[in-house]
Amino acid sequence: MKNCLLLYIIKNKQQMMKKYILSAIAIFTIGFVSAQNAKFGVKGGGVFASSKIMIGDSDTGFYVGGFSDVAVSEKFHVQPEVLYVYIKELSQIQVPILAKVPVVENFSLLAGPNFGFILNTDSYVKSFNFGLDFGASVDVSEDFSLDLKYNLGLTDLNKAGNSDSSFKINALLFGLGYKF
Repeated sequence: MKNCLLLYIIKNKQQMMKKYILSAIAIFTIGFVSAQNAKFGVKGGGVFASSKIMIGDSDTGFYVGGFSDVAVSEKFHVQPEVLYVYIKELSQIQVPILAKVPVVENFSLLAGPNFGFILNTDSYVKSFNFGLDFGASVDVSEDFSLDLKYNLGLTDLNKAGNSDSSFKINALLFGLGYKF
């Protein structure tokens, strides 16, 4: 009985921490965006993921979400995103905070941290996933853009902590964004 109560308390604390972190990121983003030249948008696309455990060799999925493109200067933008990502039996909210560097007209490089909050964890999978995103964005018009990003999963999601079997997710994301 004590073990069940302890597990319940720990799980609730983890869920509250997720809410606090997401709230803090949202407040930071809104405050930052309101003081800058920003565009907002929605995006969606395909996900091609690979992992040694749970997902299999590779699998496909999708993502949808919102973003803002904050022009800090002509040569540097910040692009925070909030995405729902679904791959096979794994759902997560990803919050990448990307540096966007225009290289030539209508072409930018993207890089930054990605904070993932796994929604359907079990006793074997950790609920927080940290990674790094690298990629590029092409503005095909003033309103539409194409993104290609690679997400390098750095967190071992295996709760057992067994060094023989780590569970990290790496994914290639390709999508279309609409700015308004």
